[in-house]
Amino acid sequence: MTTAPADRKNSRDSTGAETLRVGREVKLLDGPVKVRGALDFCADLELRGVLEARLVLSPHAHARVDSVDVEAARRVPGVVQVITAAELPRKRPSSRSTLLLAGDRVRFVGHPVALVIAESEAAAQDGADAVVVEYSPLPAVTDLEQALDPQAPEVWPEGKPGASEEAAAHGAAGGGGTKDLGAPNVASRTPFSRGDVAAGLAESDVVIERTFRTAPVHQAYIEPHATLVVPDPVGPGATVYSSTQATFNVRDAVAAALGVEHTQVRAVGTPVGGGFGGKFVLYEPLVALATQRVGRPVRLVLTRMEEMSAATPAPETRVRLKLGARSDGTLHALDAEMVTDNGCFPASMGVLAGVLLGSHYKFPHLRVEGIEVLTHRASTGAYRAPSAPQAAFALESAMDELARELGIDPIELRLRNASHPGDPMAMGAPWPSMGLTEVLEAVQSHPLWQQREQIRAEGRGVGVAVGGWPGGTEPAAAACALQSDGTVQVHLGTADITGTDTGFAAIAAEVFGVEPDRVRIAKADTSSSPYAGASGGSKTIYTVGPAVIEAAQEARRQTLELAAQALEADPEDLEIQDGAVNVKGSPDKSVSLATIASRTMRFGSRQAPVFGQGRHAQQMPSPGSCAQLAEVEVDEETGHVTLHRLVVAQDVGKAINPLLVRGQMAGGALQGVGFALYEQLVYDEQGQVQTATFSDYAVPHSTAAPPELDLIVVEVPSPVGPFGARGVGEPPIIATAGAIGNAIRDAVGVRLDHLPMTAPRVLAALAERD
Repeated sequence: MTTAPADRKNSRDSTGAETLRVGREVKLLDGPVKVRGALDFCADLELRGVLEARLVLSPHAHARVDSVDVEAARRVPGVVQVITAAELPRKRPSSRSTLLLAGDRVRFVGHPVALVIAESEAAAQDGADAVVVEYSPLPAVTDLEQALDPQAPEVWPEGKPGASEEAAAHGAAGGGGTKDLGAPNVASRTPFSRGDVAAGLAESDVVIERTFRTAPVHQAYIEPHATLVVPDPVGPGATVYSSTQATFNVRDAVAAALGVEHTQVRAVGTPVGGGFGGKFVLYEPLVALATQRVGRPVRLVLTRMEEMSAATPAPETRVRLKLGARSDGTLHALDAEMVTDNGCFPASMGVLAGVLLGSHYKFPHLRVEGIEVLTHRASTGAYRAPSAPQAAFALESAMDELARELGIDPIELRLRNASHPGDPMAMGAPWPSMGLTEVLEAVQSHPLWQQREQIRAEGRGVGVAVGGWPGGTEPAAAACALQSDGTVQVHLGTADITGTDTGFAAIAAEVFGVEPDRVRIAKADTSSSPYAGASGGSKTIYTVGPAVIEAAQEARRQTLELAAQALEADPEDLEIQDGAVNVKGSPDKSVSLATIASRTMRFGSRQAPVFGQGRHAQQMPSPGSCAQLAEVEVDEETGHVTLHRLVVAQDVGKAINPLLVRGQMAGGALQGVGFALYEQLVYDEQGQVQTATFSDYAVPHSTAAPPELDLIVVEVPSPVGPFGARGVGEPPIIATAGAIGNAIRDAVGVRLDHLPMTAPRVLAALAERD
């Protein structure tokens, strides 16, 4: 794996000022404990009297529940309680997290019908096996096309529920659909338009018209969903331990389920063994209600099969588009719609579909629409840049065909039409600072692109694609305290799913004036940590970082004021170096940070402890852009695609920690390889998941990674991000499938329009060519 730029001891922020800690490569703070296998996940927690729970899941996509017989299950040795919908509050579910247990109807294979609570996992499973449920199957809508049929059975004949928290956390809040939905299972239509699309297409010299499809995929995190709820011994509240990306969301959802104040629920985020957008709120409210029923701690850890059938995967999509251009390569019109199968609950991702299809290039005439449909499948959720890989695969494939039709270099075509800061996005708002042009120029100068003619002569192909993520905003607060040993403790309410704690340590160290290894990140729970939003949408560093800066600045100010008293100097004449406060130019006149802090933490002291607070609310998003090159070889006899090389150029604004930034770039791109070539949740006509284990669901393994993975860190500073940083996690997954598809087209002359691009699909395309 090659990287650029190289490691830098000192760097510069968005203003050009030199930074000593930000921009330096630092290993993960929790790396050693993870390597030793000593990190306790939710399933590892040992509490006295914990009961284990097991779900009883529906085998039908749509059925009436005639009866649930739990008597035999209650007689199983070790079973403590069996809970059905009859024992729970009767509330209409507004989202998947409020869908507790099925009452009179199940709406997807995997819909929970009962919860068995026992002294051990084995007893809970035996109890679940003993529950007898009588069903009357009903007509089901099990695919996207069927959901668009006005005559299809309704998923929610009593009226559609609301949208999901995952969508809001990824920037989809606020996008409403039109009232004329066209079919009962269409949940929303979110259109954006400008100009006259029909006229624009008629005026175009070349029009590319295509339909693209992508399969539903699972986040495939290693750790399954896990939650442990402990009842409050003196009240109706609870303490919730959960492997969640959104601790405060969990608190609010559990409080609503229990009917108590938010302050009566304490949510504790346990280490997250992979999330990628799939771990917000799911079964925590149900487990909390179960705990309330039995009066003892209850833990639920999903099995892999339950994860694949009863969690929240990414949706199946269909994109239809018409792309029009002038003969000189100027884009003139785009007419596109993206349909997403959201399963049994709306997700409000339609607004993202429209933005992602119609924003990264300049179109004088534009009509894009995101359409969400409901089916009798498990509700879908966020997966690293939700809707973006699917949209980019379609648009970038069409752009490649347009370049071929016009005889224009594919990168030159993109550069000629790329959006710049100030250009309108699909919804009309102007793009803020962005680096789309810069990442395209980075891959344009890469040797792989320069040598593509020679590579093609060797029977291989090279493809290019771009993608971007609009970013998100959310308020956050932080606190920074000087400890008696001279270390700096930063208090946060975030979940660390990408190494953000290590980034926050670097930010606080830079501002306060200590080394990152002298910073401790403290995150207790929602009762004692400052507020932060869900860790998702590539916004954690971007939104929480400014609050950390403010808190560290205030703590530094307080520290210098205390040191000024001890050194009889003006605070402006002091500096913090090597764990002490020195008088500038007189290093012999100093006082250690430990001494300063200790003087504020002893009996009789008249000096207040150092405790800085910060709060911030970003007013605009900070988009991230990524361009990728792929080199592939196609075996025309078997259809197998070998990925030889992948080049990833990403605008990160400012690499707070280049080591971790490159890790995100590599990981995202390799997940994109899964999207492109391997992964798909396969459903049969009855809505049964056929790929419910890792034996059937093809996650790419190490041998699927390209032998050469080149990572190019591009830095176009965000004017409002901490030290110029942008979100990093989402962009690298977006362009991969498009680049690989375009490389296959370059190698063997066939266009694949359905993800994943498996060997049978490649062979079918080759047969049509021949």
